[in-house]
Amino acid sequence: MADVRIARISDAPIALDEHVAAIDDPRMGAETSFVGRVRDHDPDASGVVTALEYTAHPEAETALHRIAERAASAHGAIVAVSHRTGRLAVGEAAVVIAVAAAHRAEAFEACRVVIEDIKRELPVWKRQIEADGTAEWKGIGG
Repeated sequence: MADVRIARISDAPIALDEHVAAIDDPRMGAETSFVGRVRDHDPDASGVVTALEYTAHPEAETALHRIAERAASAHGAIVAVSHRTGRLAVGEAAVVIAVAAAHRAEAFEACRVVIEDIKRELPVWKRQIEADGTAEWKGIGG
């Protein structure tokens, strides 16, 4: 059975320590995490990126839970994952993933699978805002 402790879509700031605490389990010998932050540049941007605005489909949290369940089941892992919505400034965390597994290979792989599946499948869209006011929408997979 998949062990998903957190699978949340929210406009509230995400705390890595909450996710790490959620996966704490004496059966597990390895923990890994991933934090995806808003950066001040993008290869597709013509200028400096100042913010990202995330919008989620109403069923995005259900989709996120399914993504986490698949990774947890496939790798015998515990998963805690959150994705932000709303306007995020440069430096803010947009995605936080924490994974615990019996061994490091499984922990790293489960974490990698979660973020790659989020990028490919999660119905969340972002609007990238540049310093000059230019804005561009990016969808699933972008």
